Amino acid sequence: MMDATKYAPGYYPAPAGYDSWVKKDHIETAPAFCSVDLRDGNQALIVPMSLEEKLEFFKMLVKIGFKEIEVGFPAASETEYEFLRTLIEQNLVPEDVTLQVLTQCRDHIIRRTFEAVKGAPRAVIHFYNSTSVAQREQVFHKSKEEIKKIATDGAALVKQLSEEYEGSFLFEYSPESFTGTEPEYAVEVCNAVLDIMQPTPDRPMIINLPVTVEMSMPHVYATQIEYCSKNLKYRDSVILSTHPHNDRGTGVACAELAVLAGAQRIECCLFGNGERTGNVDAITLALNMYSHGVDPKLDFSDLPAICETYERVTRMHVYERSPYAGQLVFAAFSGSHQDAIAKGMNYRKANGEHRWTCPYIPIDPHDIGRTYDADVIRINSQSGKGGIGFLLQQNYGYNPPPRMREDLGYRVKEVSDHEHRELSVKEVLYVFERAYLNHTTPLNVTEAHFTQNPDNTITADVTLACNGDIKTCRATGNGRLDAVATAIEQETGLHFTLVHYSEHALDSDTNSRACSYVGLKWASGEETWGCGTHTDIIVAGIRALVSAINNK
Repeated sequence: MMDATKYAPGYYPAPAGYDSWVKKDHIETAPAFCSVDLRDGNQALIVPMSLEEKLEFFKMLVKIGFKEIEVGFPAASETEYEFLRTLIEQNLVPEDVTLQVLTQCRDHIIRRTFEAVKGAPRAVIHFYNSTSVAQREQVFHKSKEEIKKIATDGAALVKQLSEEYEGSFLFEYSPESFTGTEPEYAVEVCNAVLDIMQPTPDRPMIINLPVTVEMSMPHVYATQIEYCSKNLKYRDSVILSTHPHNDRGTGVACAELAVLAGAQRIECCLFGNGERTGNVDAITLALNMYSHGVDPKLDFSDLPAICETYERVTRMHVYERSPYAGQLVFAAFSGSHQDAIAKGMNYRKANGEHRWTCPYIPIDPHDIGRTYDADVIRINSQSGKGGIGFLLQQNYGYNPPPRMREDLGYRVKEVSDHEHRELSVKEVLYVFERAYLNHTTPLNVTEAHFTQNPDNTITADVTLACNGDIKTCRATGNGRLDAVATAIEQETGLHFTLVHYSEHALDSDTNSRACSYVGLKWASGEETWGCGTHTDIIVAGIRALVSAINNK
């Protein structure tokens, strides 16, 4: 049995009254996004990226639009150091992109970091030390004052070296394990650091309040953020940042609520990569905002290509149901879902709708490089007539009537159920054509000639091929198809009622084929369906009629 008594909340809520964010129902402006894929994400890989792989990943991040990229912990390894020097010495950093490097508040590590970053056109020196109760008591065995001194000594050295080394430097401080730190103490430490760094509106400093480990529900973190936002010194010269991890699975919620509470910047990774359960997912965050009409200033218009690069260089796998990016996140197998999506798509097209309101799909898959036929409506034994019909129409131009779609749906599901697998669009087309299209056995109309009568009726002279026999017959009807149907009934002794006829152009060029659908009801109550195609609409209708008869 599991024993919950060993656990108790390990977080420290902010004082009461820091909850104005509750009144906000959406994010109005996207925060600044800082990618930490090449540092936090890379150190969490089973096999960290090579120099060449890190260069490829960096170029991808730049292409996506990240303006701040934490490229490593250069004092940690030669690969990290060499990567940073390669970016700087080969002028691989665009003018509008700022590098960020991480260092502990330890003398020799800070000095090594400045050696690595010297000559950078623009770089953030991100220094940190742990401040939580657990770290103070169990790891460092130091008092609050001693922990604060680690932070201020680090700040003083960073400021000193920034004046001695070549380069343009900005600064960031993180009270690591912020979520396990008393908010009042976190503010005290951050303010002490700010007093040393003396930021200005023209040269602001980043104060990063990380969810090093998720310990609380997201709303608690939001109150902590708002408390710090309202109690930090130099607030107009501080960029308040957050770095959520995902231990409780609520990293995205923590980040979004933090922005509502005053955070101006988010450190994140593609696909939520990172230590343990990962960092907050940059893609989910950005596209959540995008789906609410907020431009995240990040370009995920070719998400499949981003997935491919990520999986190849990190050797990680993008989960099939990872929001937005997973292979199945837009997929609808359920018949009712497919029907609603198909109707939504058709409504959008028919009404020239710009605003995206399609049922079940929060954003247009086309916006991120996905397609409707391959990604949205998927066919298996759970699928329905709406989705199957939509795929036929989207890919091949067929638009069978509703009751014919229902009949087709049963046929398709029978194949999928029997073979225990998903069917491709081509396989759906094959089922449709095999079941309904231009069937000529055992009955076929090989020739038909029509005469217009004075009373506006039509007489048809029909040549039938039936089980190898050739017969000619004549009948009169209200129209050409009715006359042919009557002739067939009289000659064969079959009895049916024409309950549906429809037609449309199948192609868009001048030699377009006509496509006709016929539904027949028999004395037994059974309905059969047929489809006919031909460049002549009359021939297409006759072929559909004959196909429906042959399906009896």
